[in-house]
Amino acid sequence: MKISIGGFSFFNMMRAGKMDTFGYLESSKYRYHLDTVDLWNGTFAETSQDIFKLPDESYIQKVREALDEKEMTVINLAVDGAHLWDADPEKRSMLYGNAVAYLGIASKLGAKSVRVDAGDKQSVPLTEEQFEYTVTKYQDYCRRAAELGLVVGPENHMGSSQSPHYLKRVAEAIDQPNFGILLHMGRWSEDAEMGDGLVAPWVYHTHFDGKTVGSEQAEQRVRTLLDAGYDGYWGIEYNAPDNQYTEMEWAIASVKRILQKVNK
Repeated sequence: MKISIGGFSFFNMMRAGKMDTFGYLESSKYRYHLDTVDLWNGTFAETSQDIFKLPDESYIQKVREALDEKEMTVINLAVDGAHLWDADPEKRSMLYGNAVAYLGIASKLGAKSVRVDAGDKQSVPLTEEQFEYTVTKYQDYCRRAAELGLVVGPENHMGSSQSPHYLKRVAEAIDQPNFGILLHMGRWSEDAEMGDGLVAPWVYHTHFDGKTVGSEQAEQRVRTLLDAGYDGYWGIEYNAPDNQYTEMEWAIASVKRILQKVNK
């Protein structure tokens, strides 16, 4: 089955000093028997304050060597510290530079797609200036990503991106074949019941979390995407408060059960 584990799933272990990027790769491959990874650049940072600091070339080379050694594919690289919109123009410029740099890093890691968020928690209320900036920059990223064989786009994580109507409007305005949406299923600030379906035509990757994987709506959410032609991976981004290894075993088994029931 096409299943991957989002790197943020082990954030509590990372914060406790018990996990890093290489431990995450080892666990995905040998504990959970997966050949794909859903990297998060937060595992590259020594502390949460370093999220805006780009990793050096030698570190990225070590990650690539570890991936090649394990014959693993990076389905998605989720990037924090590179979102598009910020009220401060100088910070927007810095964020833009980070996003461009991470497209290159994703290519070096052999990634298939890159998640670059549209904005942070302060990106609401939405303005026309923000919308136009977001569309223009994603079009820029799409042109760059096309040359690298990547898909790029936001996740419905926070701020304005938690409106499915906004993401649909953005996607329609960008109108680029390698733009897409990383769908964190059910994570909407409005119209949650229809949100997944509204953005389904642009979904390139997905995330279950602890709530959605155990919800009564899980099977219908999967069917909605399959009906829209989705053929990607079913990622699990579940940062359990404790017992994270065991909790991830439960989440993977639950996703497998959901997919088996839907595909009968």
